[in-house]
Amino acid sequence: MDHAILGQTALAYSPVIDRNRSVTATRLTVWPLQQGTRLDASTLLEALGEAWPVGGQALWLNVASESLLQDLMQAQPGSHILLEIPAFMACDEAHADALCTLHANGNTLLLKGRPLQELPRAVLHCFKQSIIDYQDDRRNDAHPALSGVPATPAPGAGNTRSITSIQAGVRTIAEMENAFRNGATDVLGWPIDDVIQESGKPADQPALQVIVLLIDQVHRQEDIEVLENTLKRDPPLAYKLMRYINSPAFGLSVEISSFRHAIMILGYQRLKRWLALLLATASKDPNMKPVMFAAVRRGLFMEELARISGDDDMRNELFICGVFSLLDRMFRQPFSELLKTIPVPERVFQALAEHTGPYEPYFKLVQAMEGSDLFEIKEAADSLLMGFGDINLALLKAMQSAAQLD
Repeated sequence: MDHAILGQTALAYSPVIDRNRSVTATRLTVWPLQQGTRLDASTLLEALGEAWPVGGQALWLNVASESLLQDLMQAQPGSHILLEIPAFMACDEAHADALCTLHANGNTLLLKGRPLQELPRAVLHCFKQSIIDYQDDRRNDAHPALSGVPATPAPGAGNTRSITSIQAGVRTIAEMENAFRNGATDVLGWPIDDVIQESGKPADQPALQVIVLLIDQVHRQEDIEVLENTLKRDPPLAYKLMRYINSPAFGLSVEISSFRHAIMILGYQRLKRWLALLLATASKDPNMKPVMFAAVRRGLFMEELARISGDDDMRNELFICGVFSLLDRMFRQPFSELLKTIPVPERVFQALAEHTGPYEPYFKLVQAMEGSDLFEIKEAADSLLMGFGDINLALLKAMQSAAQLD
């Protein structure tokens, strides 16, 4: 997966969330680091294909370079890759042939933004959905009754075609619910800013407490019989833990057949990472699905970043730091209180509760790459003295591992 183009681009990602609050795809934003540099579209597709292979989850590409996007259109990406086409390019007759060819080959095209002029008749049928930013959507202003998806005009005597819309830039549960009420089929973004206030009491609080108790017992290295009796309180959790431990994402050479076997093979310290992952993905609250999606990827991404220069302890701690980084949303408690009941290493506590310590720069980079600000991403990368080749490689490896856990 060592591709030169990874050192020539900056990447950011966000989930595509449907009405069931399930994450159905990943949106990847690609920026060229140096304007004017011609990037190899085929090499980019090859690199991304290792993290998002054909037959896996869909990948939406949001490319912040007109020349690179034009080359991608000519390169014929796999049908599981959806290209976002800015409205100004969709309106340009010069791109009509390429768009029609992509559509004919089975590629799904997404119209990004509102066209300021009529689309050519030839490309009108090519677009499945339109992506409209939440802040720009007229349906979210003082006229909530205007809930129909705006028609995309075609040239000629009143010919139009209505396509469904996707709401981008959603940051809260309230915004997500409003977007769905107004007719959006999916939302793009991280609706987690107000999750503590909006979601109410977790539906499966007992299950969460079982895992917290297990983490504490493992931390104190209690007898295996005590741990097994705790896990027996919730058989589905035991099954999920075994599935995680045996996942290809973690590459164990032997199959773990029981919780007792896991402790014998892994030891207490290594077992903590799987319990951390289990805790971060245990909620049954639908609004928590984007939170869990983010937590898993944060943990794996931070761990991959540590492989460049860190030791085993640092990698494990950064994994736990990332996976636990949204537990305050899940438990509706500040980390300063929450981490009194969940034992974590001191450096993890510093990053999550105090926003200090050696892991804070890693956490800031991960957060920046969930956003859409290239300057913030560059600033966070500079603070770690890491090149984008290493950073992007770590991100793609994390995405590949996360797909094996989903």
